[in-house]
Amino acid sequence: QVQLVESGGGLVQAGGSLRLSCAASGRTFSNYVMGWFRQAPGKERELVAAVSWSAGRTFYADSVKGRFTISRDNAKNTVYLQMSSLKPEDTAVYFCAAGLIFGPITTMTSAYGHWGQGTQVTVSS
Repeated sequence: QVQLVESGGGLVQAGGSLRLSCAASGRTFSNYVMGWFRQAPGKERELVAAVSWSAGRTFYADSVKGRFTISRDNAKNTVYLQMSSLKPEDTAVYFCAAGLIFGPITTMTSAYGHWGQGTQVTVSS
C-alpha cells in the first residue's frame, strides 16, 4: 500500500523559513513525479513544486520561484520542500503527491494518483 506522510508544517513569521518532508513507502517510485501542492481556504489546489524521481526535472509555480526549493533523497524515498522568505499568502495546507507521469511535469491534480494527508503551513504578518 502506497503511503505518503508529510511533516514539517507549522506557524512561522513572514520572512521565515520552513522545510517540509514527505516520506514515501509501499512501492518503488522510479519514474514517479513527486509534487507539493497547496490549498488555501476557498481556493483550488495548486501545484507549488515538483521533481521527477530519477531524471531531476523540476517545476516551480511562478509565485514561489526563487523562494522554494524541491529536492529528493532517493535512498530515503523522501522529498523535501525548503521554503524561504515566506509570505502570508503562502498560508495553506500543503500536500505531497506522486504521479506516474511521462514527459513534461503536469500541474493537473488528476495526474497524481497518490496523496498525503496534508500539513498546515501558517505564515503570520
